[in-house]
Amino acid sequence: MRISDDRYSRDRLRLDLALRFIQHEARTHTIRAWTGLTDDRIRKLYRTYLHEAGGSGVTRHRGKSPRQAAFFTRSLRMRREAAVFASVSSLFGLFTPRPGKGEAIVIERTGQHPPNVARGALLCEAFEAYSALIGESQISFEHAVYLIGALHAGDELRVAHCRDCNGVLVTDRLALRVPMCNDCGGPRVAGQRYGCETTDPG
Repeated sequence: MRISDDRYSRDRLRLDLALRFIQHEARTHTIRAWTGLTDDRIRKLYRTYLHEAGGSGVTRHRGKSPRQAAFFTRSLRMRREAAVFASVSSLFGLFTPRPGKGEAIVIERTGQHPPNVARGALLCEAFEAYSALIGESQISFEHAVYLIGALHAGDELRVAHCRDCNGVLVTDRLALRVPMCNDCGGPRVAGQRYGCETTDPG
C-alpha cells in the first residue's frame, strides 16, 4: 500500500507540473523532458484539462524550442528582462551564483541539474514571479527554459555584475569589455532615463 501511495503521489506531481507547463504554453517535448510523461499522456491532459475545462485559449506551440542566445542581448529591453529573470531565478534557487563586482558570476555546478519535477516547479514559480514584475514580457516560458540551461552551461551566456552599480546582468560569454547595465551605460539623452525606451511626447 505504501509503494502504491508513493507512486500515486509522484504521478500526481508530474501531472500537476505538466498542467502548469501547458498553461505557460510549453511545447510537448519540453513538458516530456521535465515531467517524464509520454507524448500521448500530455495530449490527453491537454484535451481533458484545457479544452473540456474551457481553457482552450491557451496556445499549443509546435516545432523546435528557441535556441538563440543572441535573443537575450539584442536590445536594451531584452537585456533588462533577461537580467530580471536571472535575478528572480537565483532567488528561487535555480542556480547559486558567487558574485564578484565587474566580473562574471560563477554559477555553482554541484551537478548537471537535469530537468525534474522539483526543479520544474521552481521554474514555474520563478517565471510567474518574473511575469508579475515585468507585465508584458518578451521572454516566453520556452525562452526562460532555454535561458536557465544556457546560464548553467556557460558556453554562450553568463551572469555578471555591472562594473558601476553591481547589478545583475546577462551577457555574451565572449564579451571582452567589463559589462555595464542599461542604467549605468545608457546614453545620457535629455528626457530619457538611462537604458529605457521612451517616445517623443511632441
